[in-house]
Amino acid sequence: MTASATDDRITLYGSFTSSSSYKPMLYLALARVPFSFKTVNLKTGVQRTPEYLAINRYGKVPSLRHRGLTILQSNVILDYLARITGHFEPKQEQDRWQAREWLAWENDNITNIAKVRHYSRFRAVAPAVMAYYRPLAEDALTFIDKVLADRAWLVGGACSIADIGCWGRMVFMAEGGLEIANWPNVVAWSERLKAMPGFALPYDLIPKKDREFD
Repeated sequence: MTASATDDRITLYGSFTSSSSYKPMLYLALARVPFSFKTVNLKTGVQRTPEYLAINRYGKVPSLRHRGLTILQSNVILDYLARITGHFEPKQEQDRWQAREWLAWENDNITNIAKVRHYSRFRAVAPAVMAYYRPLAEDALTFIDKVLADRAWLVGGACSIADIGCWGRMVFMAEGGLEIANWPNVVAWSERLKAMPGFALPYDLIPKKDREFD
């Protein structure tokens, strides 16, 4: 592989259990875009090593490198991928902005689903903490369920980065005791996503070791 070809190939750094890593990985899988995956083992503290901090100053996953650029934060990465590949980018300008509004909303609201899952599986917290975050997580799911009552996708008439970003964060909801069956429109939406070529759930998609996706 030539230097220019290497520079043009996307490299994604992520972790097996990370919903933030799953979002850009799902995008790339659905878009059928080749990329290199570099695993960052959060359990062993790789995210805090000087080598990784030189890539991601926050010590978080995911990180993306492409064409000499380093892009951080999962939703910013989705924005970048949509811009450079054209996949899952709404055709109308208003819809493109609305898709990015959804990503901002996700970061404020669906992140509570990730917190409930994290506190259920990875870190024990006081009952009062869970009592605070669980209703917020349920409210986010209820809001999306209402939006999906009369549409197939969150923006426009096709899957976009809004759907990938929101689903990618909530995908682990069952690990936090949030049963998707309680939100029937979310169930139907998730089935539409699962029917798309290239779709895979996190534990089937994210490898535990470095891997080339071609």
